[in-house]
Amino acid sequence: MNGETFDWHDFLGRWQQEWVPGADEGEGEEGGTGVSLGRPGADESAIVAAEERLGRRLPPSYREFLAVSDGWHVEQTAGIYQLGGAADVDWFRDPFDMTPLYEESLGDDPREEEVLLAGMWRRALRLETDSDMSNALLDPGDRDENGEWALYVYKGWGGELPDRYPSFRAYMEAMYRAFHADRAPKPDFVNATTRAQDAHVEEGRLLALRGRYEEALPLLEEALSFGRPGSADLLNQLRQLLEPRGSREYGHLVADPRYLPDVLPLQAMEPARGEWRLGGDDHWLAMMAARGVDRETAESVLSAMRDGTHGYAPPGAWGRAVAEARESARWGVTDAAWRVLRDALPLWEAPGPSLIAPIGLLADPVLGPLITPERGREILATPRAGEPGAVPEPVPDLDPPGLVWLTEPATNRRPSDGYRCVWAEGVDPARLPALIGEEGAELSAPVDLRRASWRAPRPHEREGVELWEDRALVGVGRTLEAWAFAFDGHSHRYLDDRLVSPAAAASSAGRAVVVWREQRGSSPGDRPAAFHLSVAERGAELYAFTVRGTDIRRRGAIPEALDPARLFRPEDAEADRERRALEALHSELGLSLPRFALTRGRLRTFTTRSWTRAPREGEGFVHARTGGVQHRL
Repeated sequence: MNGETFDWHDFLGRWQQEWVPGADEGEGEEGGTGVSLGRPGADESAIVAAEERLGRRLPPSYREFLAVSDGWHVEQTAGIYQLGGAADVDWFRDPFDMTPLYEESLGDDPREEEVLLAGMWRRALRLETDSDMSNALLDPGDRDENGEWALYVYKGWGGELPDRYPSFRAYMEAMYRAFHADRAPKPDFVNATTRAQDAHVEEGRLLALRGRYEEALPLLEEALSFGRPGSADLLNQLRQLLEPRGSREYGHLVADPRYLPDVLPLQAMEPARGEWRLGGDDHWLAMMAARGVDRETAESVLSAMRDGTHGYAPPGAWGRAVAEARESARWGVTDAAWRVLRDALPLWEAPGPSLIAPIGLLADPVLGPLITPERGREILATPRAGEPGAVPEPVPDLDPPGLVWLTEPATNRRPSDGYRCVWAEGVDPARLPALIGEEGAELSAPVDLRRASWRAPRPHEREGVELWEDRALVGVGRTLEAWAFAFDGHSHRYLDDRLVSPAAAASSAGRAVVVWREQRGSSPGDRPAAFHLSVAERGAELYAFTVRGTDIRRRGAIPEALDPARLFRPEDAEADRERRALEALHSELGLSLPRFALTRGRLRTFTTRSWTRAPREGEGFVHARTGGVQHRL
């Protein structure tokens, strides 16, 4: 409040004038309001007498209130019915022994607010004279720089922590907003305040469409606190894009045919991810039915969200841009996909006044992961639906060039994970299953690679697959340099002399490159990490090498830039050797991988042929499974 003056006469007079009496409150007093919320103000002598009785000067906003109205009828739904006047208030003195309960839960290092709350019960001033087992308590020990005391409302029947307001004035303003929110659904509840807040909703809507979402937010937040229609739907869209992975409720907007294609898939994301616990699918479907969505439609959308086949498909120029972006993103070229969307954002058209942003993007299994909080803000800052405004500075691309990022910790890879990849030049990624896939291999729908790797059946779980086989589940895509790739980022296999490099099979149209990085074991006695490179062209291997510790094995005429003796110097740390090799592969062969798509997005997958040959006569192998990880020795 910063000590500014506040017109209690105007505030309380407006509240009184806007009061809508209940049906049982009779004709009431002059003006037809049916009930008087306040009483005449207390004179200064009465306030001073109360302060002398209490032994404390009252906080400024409560003192000013008493001078205008010596008590107030709040609202039955607020738990506090009546606030007393100067002669009514008294110290609370903790009659229910709340202090020990709160002190016991403080712990060894309590926060300041926890300490204040624990001590509040014995020093607070009780204001209410009528309530539903609730107390309005002013705490002189919790005060600000202006001398205001915090006000706590404790609802004894709820068993919850008290609600805290920074001052008496803040509490009364909150109760006034709650008074409005309770009556907002009534069509005949119209007054200057409701008209002003409805104007804020419309102003916030237009500001949001013009990319001025930061100005729209406080207008919509205030309108929502008054319960104004439409404010929650608009505000939730802004908050959804500011926190794209969050969950928001859109009420009956979900059933409106204009908005259902955007909103219903968003509402289905939580149960589709398996995060909906209360009553399962049936409860969620019943909730949608209660909002007006027919069960068949809800079931269809939920099923499509769960199996990854849902696709955001808006009409017009924006819809064409979405389709183009999806085609890029489904092959891992996510930065290019985002640029297509970003350029087309001004072309987005609102299907109706209640939608202010393309929130349906977030539910698309391929495009949704692209919308980071930074990109969500860029969407909101971009003028849309034909509205004028300045275009924001574009956020930087997310994918670093090259391959060095593979040496960095990744949120969806364990430290023990190795990686291996096949790059094929001049090949459509869709052809990779035919070139290096197991018999009958087909591309899956876009999936999260980590989950797909964990759920992939192991050799002993598949009929017709030998235990010695090393078939990899790979994510498929295309690099910016137009190489098709098949990447296994969760490899726990050992690289040994039985390797059958897929490079030759992948090189039907040009060059193909295979890289396999086997991580060092976690125990001191484990063998050192290994690094393999093989390059083929037109079905024939050109050169290859495998490095393990100081041992280097090579074949063919290896270019000087890729000479393993230069890249893997014994005196260097393993991380430096790996980094140097990856840098050379990028500069010499133009190889890269899209970090975002492989670690946070979704890609299509297939299962390759075995990367290891069958044991020869006199050879054997050991198949071990430890901690859910397969090893072949």
